[in-house]
Amino acid sequence: MASSFFYHLGYGHDDLPEDAPTLAVLSGDPGRAKRIADDYLASARTLSENRGLHSYLGYLENGRPILSATSGMGAPSASIVINELVQLGIKTVIRIGTCGSIQDHVKSGSVVVSTSALVRQGAARDIAPEGYPAVADPFLTVAMVAAARELEVEHHHGITASVDTFYEGQERSDSSANPHLLRRHRGMTEEFRHLNVINFEMECGTVFTMGQVYGFRAGCVCGVIAARSEDEHPDLNAKTRAVDGAIRVALRAAEDFA
Repeated sequence: MASSFFYHLGYGHDDLPEDAPTLAVLSGDPGRAKRIADDYLASARTLSENRGLHSYLGYLENGRPILSATSGMGAPSASIVINELVQLGIKTVIRIGTCGSIQDHVKSGSVVVSTSALVRQGAARDIAPEGYPAVADPFLTVAMVAAARELEVEHHHGITASVDTFYEGQERSDSSANPHLLRRHRGMTEEFRHLNVINFEMECGTVFTMGQVYGFRAGCVCGVIAARSEDEHPDLNAKTRAVDGAIRVALRAAEDFA
């Protein structure tokens, strides 16, 4: 039974207006959640900054309410936030994140709209069995691709590898404290490249799985901040353009679903 106040979010039904939002955009970075509220939404106000999971209520250009919330880094944290948001009445979730591309033609500064996920996440396996399809809502995905075209944001769409760890799970060794990767990680990036996987990130596999099991629309758009065929380090010079593009794509598509 849904609660009236949520322990991790730090707010509940009574903190929302009568015309409560049914769509949330999720950012791993609390600073990004606040930036979306401050710079992209109208009449934004803070709902909670509990446990580092910041949430803000604001309004889209079409006047519809929306939540900009922090999911935390990684799928376990995201699964907690989404569970409570669904109990709060959220019916559409768009993850706005960052990622590393593994295809040569997907450059830093562009965005990737994920259509589905190759899932390597323990959180997803707590929700559905291995082999359960982790797919984005097709209508939401099409809306984000259309938004990217309309806004002239450089974009790509396809399969995302969604993993639990930033270093070992994405075959990073040069930038890691642990250069000794397990055998199952060595050669993984090249293997995934030949499977036409576009990028690595750390949440969407679980978000998509939850969407299918819980019955909400789930989507994901990420700004590309590392071109892994060139360097495993993030390209901070490209980050602002990549994240801005992802935010604009998500919010434009959100207008059709909020």
